[in-house]
Amino acid sequence: MSHDQTSGHYENFPVASLLMPANLRPAVQAIYAFARSADDFADEGNLPAEERQRLLAGYQAELDRIERGEPTDHPIFLRLRPHIAAFGLPLQLFHDLLDAFMQDVSKDRYADFAELMDYCRRSADPVGRLLLHLFGAATPENLTRSDAICSALQLINHWQDVGIDMDKNQNGRIYLPQDDMARFGVTEETLRCRLASADFCALMRFQVDRARALMLSGALLGRDLPGRIGLEIRTIVAGGLRILDKIEAVGYDVFRQRPVLGLLDWPRILMRAL
Repeated sequence: MSHDQTSGHYENFPVASLLMPANLRPAVQAIYAFARSADDFADEGNLPAEERQRLLAGYQAELDRIERGEPTDHPIFLRLRPHIAAFGLPLQLFHDLLDAFMQDVSKDRYADFAELMDYCRRSADPVGRLLLHLFGAATPENLTRSDAICSALQLINHWQDVGIDMDKNQNGRIYLPQDDMARFGVTEETLRCRLASADFCALMRFQVDRARALMLSGALLGRDLPGRIGLEIRTIVAGGLRILDKIEAVGYDVFRQRPVLGLLDWPRILMRAL
């Protein structure tokens, strides 16, 4: 996973870590380079929305070229293409990621949890699915459990970044479902003022519990898959759960202190994983 488990340029992605079998590292790094650069188009710098969408559309056109068997001179895709061919990676998973990044450019509110989960299905789940294809383990049951882990990681990233996301654009970006905010009596003004009110903390407790339940529903995948991939998944799950513990430990006040993994967390995470 990336250097602090759910931060860095493109979250929720094992960056060819030491746990990855050496023969798969080039493929993982090529997928990561694709995802990270596309995510940067959507999120980094000061480009206008139209330019961000144009860059992402360029990546979509490159995927279409692969499908048609046409050549490319794009460095990201020159690197990615051999692995797509060698492992039979479904192009739709790359399209789904781009679709989610496109959505990040244009959408900054989510009406309900179902709408948010549809976003997670495209922004996070393809990563786990691609890894399962690399390992030759993309059975229906494994894919379902991988989706649960990846979506949970995406939710965890959203909940640790509630304060940071409010600075994303003029309106701020809010992943907390609008209907949940209304039910708990939390307004956008609460988020803008970075106020960890009792209502906000109750809303966050609800979201943290939901993310933990989702993560645990997929956790058996790490026990069922053999060797390094199993250990990698167990480490990812333990890291995600540890961040949820840390959100609870600060009383759900993610405004004052963004809960991240530090050096002292890793022994505990690795103990859980082993």
